[in-house]
Amino acid sequence: MKAKSIKKDKVNIITLGCSKNLVDSEVLSGQLAANEIDVVHENKKLDHNIVVVNTCGFIDKAKEESINTILDQLELKRRGKLDKVYVTGCLSERYRNDLEKEIPEVDAWFGTLELPLMLQKFNADYKSELLGERLLSTPQHYAYLKISEGCNRTCSFCAIPLMRGKHISKSIEALVKEAENLVQKGVKEIMLIAQELTYYGLDIYKKRALPDLLNALADVKGLEWIRLHYAYPSKFPMEVLDVIRERENICKYLDMTLQHASNNMLNAMKRNITQEEMTELIDEIRIRVPGICIRTTLIVGFPGETEADVDELKAFLQKHRFDRVGIFQYSHEENTAAYGLEDAISSEEKERRAQEIMEIQQEISLEKNQEKVGKILKVIIDKKEAGRYLGRTEFDSVEVDNEVIIHSTKKLTIGDFVQVQITKAYDYDVEAVVV
Repeated sequence: MKAKSIKKDKVNIITLGCSKNLVDSEVLSGQLAANEIDVVHENKKLDHNIVVVNTCGFIDKAKEESINTILDQLELKRRGKLDKVYVTGCLSERYRNDLEKEIPEVDAWFGTLELPLMLQKFNADYKSELLGERLLSTPQHYAYLKISEGCNRTCSFCAIPLMRGKHISKSIEALVKEAENLVQKGVKEIMLIAQELTYYGLDIYKKRALPDLLNALADVKGLEWIRLHYAYPSKFPMEVLDVIRERENICKYLDMTLQHASNNMLNAMKRNITQEEMTELIDEIRIRVPGICIRTTLIVGFPGETEADVDELKAFLQKHRFDRVGIFQYSHEENTAAYGLEDAISSEEKERRAQEIMEIQQEISLEKNQEKVGKILKVIIDKKEAGRYLGRTEFDSVEVDNEVIIHSTKKLTIGDFVQVQITKAYDYDVEAVVV
């Protein structure tokens, strides 16, 4: 039997899935550190003895990655490299009963809202006074700000409400305090995230309070960029657009998931909006905020989707020419409203449809990038790689969007803003020189 290590515990947190999970991991790190427990994120040195895997359970591929990661960590435990493996996050919340039986070697499973329970495993107290305090795992100059938890929507394909519960907004005061703390740590850009951004405030303020929140955050000294992610198009609060236009430190950027364009599919997906209403909204957004970048996400292969539906989606893309598009292939999720429908479209066919959509978007992206050649833009420097700097404009979010490849003979500082002139355009990135 392996003797218990008398070395001080060191905890490694592995985060899978979305930026909302990343924030949860950062909050856990902050709580452990406040309890004087050594904690790291995605530790490459392997000098830790405890692992927390924060899982994703959103779609099949994400579930598979989560399971494989857990099994990899258990193999390290079997070989005596780890003392404990704990699992938290969406997969654990959704399938805990089954997983406990199938993978009994895991030391404990926790749901998405069981942080205080997890801390007990470390003999640590949950410190409520640390509201908004976290150890950042992102580079120092940007961070995610989660403004609410859960979702009240009933989209037929989505399992998020099963894993994250009902929508709960954080107060404007708490979020402003958190943003101020982040700025003190050197953060210059925050990305607002939620399962559904535009629902913010309905539970605690009895109104859509996103415009009020944005104005309060825009007043935080030192916050240079505020970016909006995951807006829902139905009943979109139009006052948000006025705030984006009027406040200089709010990026002209909106990530709004549309999912499809065919009315048949929008109805089957329970999206509470028609193609005609989406067109009206997109036109209004562009009128109210000239030059805004719209990013959207789409799903192909939903049960019953026909070639005609896909053609309609393609025509919609060509008409509206979104700046950024992400695409998912439909994943058949148990306990969702769509689970009763037959998932009859093969994975190869889903792949083909996704590919065709992205080829259209690739052309649009190249054309939009070519329009930027010669323009001077403000860019934040994210990193240096292979002797060149990589940055982003206000129209680009981290990891999912375009990068600006910057050539400079002078040393640039990571996290600084610089003015650059765009010199060359590619499908998804541009090259530039410092002005």
